[in-house]
Amino acid sequence: MTRRRIVIAEDEPLARLDLGQMLENLGHEVVGQAGDGRTAVDLARELIPDLVIMDIKMPGEIDGLGAAGLLAEERVAPVLLLTAYSDQEFIDGARDAGVMGYLVKPYGENQLAPAIEVALARFGEFSTLQKELGSTKEALITRKI
Repeated sequence: MTRRRIVIAEDEPLARLDLGQMLENLGHEVVGQAGDGRTAVDLARELIPDLVIMDIKMPGEIDGLGAAGLLAEERVAPVLLLTAYSDQEFIDGARDAGVMGYLVKPYGENQLAPAIEVALARFGEFSTLQKELGSTKEALITRKI
């Protein structure tokens, strides 16, 4: 498994500590931690991590879904959402926000490791498609001229 640079955004300090320990056990590096969505977005913009793992509900002006939407829109880093909620409205919100993965609490290293890899793979595929789309658009514009 490749060592990944990860930002954690979780409002509960104990849960943040546990998640950080799991990530280190899996061979990843926690490069930043946040307790709210605004700080998570700012950290991700600054640090450009490989992945942001974020709780869906956090205090402050931006919750996890809002922060995930901003990061996805700006293509800063893929977001893996962690939540205690499996209601359809949260799943729909995560999908609409552009998250790359959704993991329901409680979880362990056995669930976290594959969720990370799938989120990173999906983000890579999405990035490749975005580049191909840009190239195709340029080719069409050139062809029209």
